[in-house]
Amino acid sequence: MPDDAINRALQRALVLARRGPQRGGNPRVGCVIIGSSGAVLAEGWHHGAGTEHAEAAAVAAADRATLRGATAVITLEPCHHTGRTPPCSQALHAAGIARVVYAVRDPDPAAAGGARWLRSQGLEVRTAREAEVPDDVVRGAEALTEAWVTAVERRRPWVLGKMAASLDGRVAAVDGTSKWITGPVARDHAHAVRGDVDAIVVGTGTVIADDPALTARRADGTPADHQPLRVVVGNRSVPASAAIRHGPGDWLHLTTRDIPSVLARLWDVGARRVLLEGGPTLLGAAVRAGVVDELHTYLAPVLLGAGLAAVPDLGVSTLADAHRRHTTEAQHLGEDILVVTRRH
Repeated sequence: MPDDAINRALQRALVLARRGPQRGGNPRVGCVIIGSSGAVLAEGWHHGAGTEHAEAAAVAAADRATLRGATAVITLEPCHHTGRTPPCSQALHAAGIARVVYAVRDPDPAAAGGARWLRSQGLEVRTAREAEVPDDVVRGAEALTEAWVTAVERRRPWVLGKMAASLDGRVAAVDGTSKWITGPVARDHAHAVRGDVDAIVVGTGTVIADDPALTARRADGTPADHQPLRVVVGNRSVPASAAIRHGPGDWLHLTTRDIPSVLARLWDVGARRVLLEGGPTLLGAAVRAGVVDELHTYLAPVLLGAGLAAVPDLGVSTLADAHRRHTTEAQHLGEDILVVTRRH
């Protein structure tokens, strides 16, 4: 097999994996099966919870006669449990695959063990680093699965915070008006993010003040196929006429202000990727609790000079105590700029 065949296969598997959704509780995974010459025999990726896993999809897409003795290159360790789908480890073994290379270990105790089981059946199994795949490619696989792996390891959802602000950090003018600080391209992007999370969380104050529907919509304004769970946090009642009660999909009112308990409840109902949309009070509480893993800041070329701040007092009295974050992405969205940051 050519020296760079596994490297090229893993890079292709990463491209495939990114086609899958981040919502639904399952990781994004890609699989490429190659022959002894390095030629690609089959490809597959996970299309979302309840569908075939990447390995099974690749096997199903192949001419089975070509798979005996082949190598499967996968972004994540093959699972070894029966859930909504059969174990990927057994699918690879039954297909006659002789070698498996995977980039990231499966941290889920319920699903892990595929590599060990495959070795026990006589297959050659290596990690991508053991196969001498370049570090930048392996890091790409680790970045792809970071949110899911982190959520599984600590048993709480990956939390995205969101704010749309003026250049001087205001989310509303003095009179309370906030529609719209950002332009349509930024708002379309925000709806695409909504459509790829398991739950959207707001506070009761936002519900009463703004009456948001919290639905995910396409660019043409029609509802997206997937509608996340709509969650209201706080002790005040949700008005009977509130839009959040009447949209597509389910909604939930959690009568607490304790962010960790909210996240624990959302984990229990299956949410692995959660978006906080609920205004400065909720975002500030989450930042103080240290649970905002990824922050999406939409900055509009607007100056207000006064009005509601994007984040409330965080108790920072000196610059040395500031909440420092790592910038992972910055992009133009029409006239606006999106800055994505993560915790150090």
